[in-house]
Formats: sequence, structure tokens, C-alpha cells
Amino acid sequence: MGNEKIAKFMKNSAIHVTNLNRNLKNTKSEVLVDFICSNPVGITVVTNKVSLPSDLLIIENYVKNSESIDLSQVDSPRLPQSKSYLKIIGILFFPHGNLQD
Repeated sequence: MGNEKIAKFMKNSAIHVTNLNRNLKNTKSEVLVDFICSNPVGITVVTNKVSLPSDLLIIENYVKNSESIDLSQVDSPRLPQSKSYLKIIGILFFPHGNLQD
């Protein structure tokens, strides 16, 4: 999305969070949107739990149906691809070659 579109969407971010949470609640999802933030590439929707594909679809449809968004500039939502989750759940992670006895 362009910076102008991001700024216009972020102007009403509190309303968007409320509407997204209502849509998620209507589908009996346990996921809730905590907040929406912007970055140079687009927007990030932060949720309280890991989203299911159905939750991502609800979020995508909402964003695409927003009046300030150009559909051609909306990428499909995706979960972050990071190995840091290994530390969160307590599984030991040793980088290659740093094994200790």
C-alpha cells in the first residue's frame, strides 16, 4: 500500500480494531485484534493468539473492503516466519556448531 493509503487507514485504526474484533467474534473465533500499526511496507495487525487461516481470511476481507484501500495493493495476510518462537515455548535452540556438552 502507498503511504497515503496507509495514513488514511491508520487514521481510523481504533474503529478498524473494533470492527475486526466484532467480525471475529461473530464467527466464534478466540482470536482478537490487539492493535494495528503501520510500517514502510504496509500495515501489521497484531492479535492476541496465533491466527487460523479462517481468521486471516476474515482480516483480509475486512481490509480489502475498507473504503481507503486499493485492492490491487493488498497482499494476502501471513504469519511471521521466525525461529524466535523456539525460545518462547522453551525448546532449546543451538545454532549450528555451538553445541555444548
